[in-house]
Amino acid sequence: MSQSASSTLFALVDVNNFYVSCERVFNPGLENRPVVVLSNNDGCAVARSNEVKALGVKMGAPWFQLKELADRHGIVALSSNYALYADMSSRVVSLLRDYYSPHIEVYSIDESFLGLNDLKPLWPDFTAMGQSMRQRIRQWTGLPVCVGIGATKTLAKLANHIAKKNPRFNGVCDLSSTTQAETDRLFDAIDAGEVWGVGRRIRAHLQAAGIRTVKDLRDTPPSWLRSRFGVVMERTGNELQGLSCLALEEVSPPRKQIISSRSFGQPVHALSDLSEVLAGHASHAAEKLRSQNGVCHAIHVFIHTNPYQKQDRQYSNSIVIPLPNASADTRLLVRAALFGLKKIYRPGYAYKKTGVMLMDIGEAQTAQGSLLLEHGSGKRAEGLMKAMDALNLRFGRNTVSVFSSSAPKPWAMRREAMSPCYTTRWAEVPVAYSR
Repeated sequence: MSQSASSTLFALVDVNNFYVSCERVFNPGLENRPVVVLSNNDGCAVARSNEVKALGVKMGAPWFQLKELADRHGIVALSSNYALYADMSSRVVSLLRDYYSPHIEVYSIDESFLGLNDLKPLWPDFTAMGQSMRQRIRQWTGLPVCVGIGATKTLAKLANHIAKKNPRFNGVCDLSSTTQAETDRLFDAIDAGEVWGVGRRIRAHLQAAGIRTVKDLRDTPPSWLRSRFGVVMERTGNELQGLSCLALEEVSPPRKQIISSRSFGQPVHALSDLSEVLAGHASHAAEKLRSQNGVCHAIHVFIHTNPYQKQDRQYSNSIVIPLPNASADTRLLVRAALFGLKKIYRPGYAYKKTGVMLMDIGEAQTAQGSLLLEHGSGKRAEGLMKAMDALNLRFGRNTVSVFSSSAPKPWAMRREAMSPCYTTRWAEVPVAYSR
């Protein structure tokens, strides 16, 4: 884009239909067939192949509502295989970091921003670099990607959208090299709602003000956007005009809150069962907390029944348990969570979900200590937590746990159509036979 006011350059690499593409890598029979990947408990469509999108299936559509359509068109439904998706994502990120740019921000499981400034002497033609990325990732992982390049992160994300929707770009769009006239034509054909950060409500307000396309939004004075929508939209306007306002976050910022929860495959009634599930959530949240070298000052516990089962008695409640001292010790967090659960549990209800949220998170180095040696404090406690994390990392989640059992449960999450963990379990590694 010739009018760029910035000397920065970003690329956004996005894996197309990521969950579906991961499944197709190891099951080529799914190619060119309509495929959906379902959410927890096989509830809603969270990934759709292009064939399914062409049938009008929306993101988040409940699976039970799609059964008739699936039978009519032969839609294949698969349960989410998070271990496989996380591993494939890691492989793509490693490839991008090792062969293209060390400056990378992993934005989501299927999207990564790259800083390209240092690559200008090596790649005078960034479209060629984008095609190299696509070919290498496809060859080494089997995954299809599109690449968008722009002077700002917002433009790079918009370029990626253009690369996906316009076959003439062959999967790579470099807005930093397009002419002003071509950029105007492209932007004038895209709804303003496709811009990164423009939600449904803001889009409606923009349309009411006569701002319908990306070109309209780009040409709107950022000061006006700020007066109507605040500083975030002003930043979006500047980014569309080529002024980089969003830096590359190569190190993910620590989370301010950590949530661990999941719906049950079947209703749960007993306090003992809820306690076991909640202990697992508290343990998982504690691992995440330690991974960012943090401690929390309070834990929020919640339970609720299924609001969609109108015939059942309904109940929901939550409680916040302050900790005597900030901690990341699994034992202390589990104990606090179970204490809270006993306070809010009521018998006679069919519970659908429980979980925890760690609150008021700070850095472990700066946390105020205690004059009294308490459970969950001291060098021995820190060493124990490090040993637990190392064992669970090496041998799998919940290898070592607190107050939980790895035995199968009837109320465990439903994943009736889950593919094998091809890349993370030796027993499920694909085997090729020769005749």
